[in-house]
Amino acid sequence: MRIALFTDTFLPDINGVAKTLGRWTRFLESKGVECQVFAPTSLTAGDNDVFRVERFYSIPFLLYPECRLAIPNPVQLRKSLHAFQPTLIHCATPFNLGLFGLYYARKHRTPLVASYHTHFDQYLSHYKIPWVEPTLWKYMQWFHQSCQRVYVPSKSTLDHLHAKGLRELEIWSRGVDTERFQPLVDRKSVLEAYGVDPVKFVMLYVGRLAPEKSVDVALDSYAALPAEVKENCHLIIAGDGPSASHLRECYEGDPGITFTGFVQGARLAELYAAADVFLFPSATETFGNVVLEAMASGTTVIGPSAGGVMDIIEHEVTGLLCPPGDVAAFTQALLRLYDSKETCSKLALAGREYALRQSWDEIFNKLLASYEEVVYGTSGNPRHSQEARMVR
Repeated sequence: MRIALFTDTFLPDINGVAKTLGRWTRFLESKGVECQVFAPTSLTAGDNDVFRVERFYSIPFLLYPECRLAIPNPVQLRKSLHAFQPTLIHCATPFNLGLFGLYYARKHRTPLVASYHTHFDQYLSHYKIPWVEPTLWKYMQWFHQSCQRVYVPSKSTLDHLHAKGLRELEIWSRGVDTERFQPLVDRKSVLEAYGVDPVKFVMLYVGRLAPEKSVDVALDSYAALPAEVKENCHLIIAGDGPSASHLRECYEGDPGITFTGFVQGARLAELYAAADVFLFPSATETFGNVVLEAMASGTTVIGPSAGGVMDIIEHEVTGLLCPPGDVAAFTQALLRLYDSKETCSKLALAGREYALRQSWDEIFNKLLASYEEVVYGTSGNPRHSQEARMVR
């Protein structure tokens, strides 16, 4: 197989989609499958020479400025695709580059799949443009109707898209590196590096600081703790984004809150493991990679009973779930874990055991088998996209 992957984010960008696609590309190369990536120019410093990536001029995306929209050069794209001769087109974006992938697949009768990574419809109300949603879903239905598979990261995302009229949906889950994210850490030195007393009960949020992530719920839940409890607690907010300046201004006078800015790599893994509780209130996730990373790190998790997070956390077994946006419920969950080390440890252990079963290799082998079914069917011979659609 020769895979042409069209995406609006790729390594060295630092986000869940870019990391997942980068890991997927490495896996394909390890299996001897050629992969050509078409992506926007990246503003992130880094080296990805190990990948075959063609870059295009890009502009910031309105709802997610860290994500870039490519302005494709049709002549350059056609020339590259003609030379590469893909046997499968994978569109990881429905926007500019994805549109070119769609048109190429239709014109050349090349099998086409897509993957859905972001609930942009759920971002709209946070950015005061909810009236765009009906038009967005009409476009999404039109874009995905030609796809033999639409890969989604979780059961809740599958149900959401099915209700919106999308078909040929298949779950492509996410794994976690349990050697990088693990419980063993020098808690004292990690926390002291951020000015946090290791004796405190430490709560951690990791992620983008933006309206759709509901970081304010985490902050308000901490603020609502009884004074005698709060004085023994500390909340660490790790991340950056459009809301960072505003949140810092609102809470700069609270000695129990630390904003670390963006953290990655070994420092992030250590921070997960050093915390007592991972507090993640975002209800707009299609999956929730950070939740799985925290669980792998042996940290008890509290999340919303919505979105992809709900598919990772089993309430009262591997963590605690609260109604989305319910500050009182999140505060009570924090109090419960603060009061009961036994409950905290039991949930953390079960979460770690769950994470250990989320193997990237197993997940990627299933996706590769799905690719092969789309391209070859059961006959072992390549088939055109129209024939493939008739099978399902």
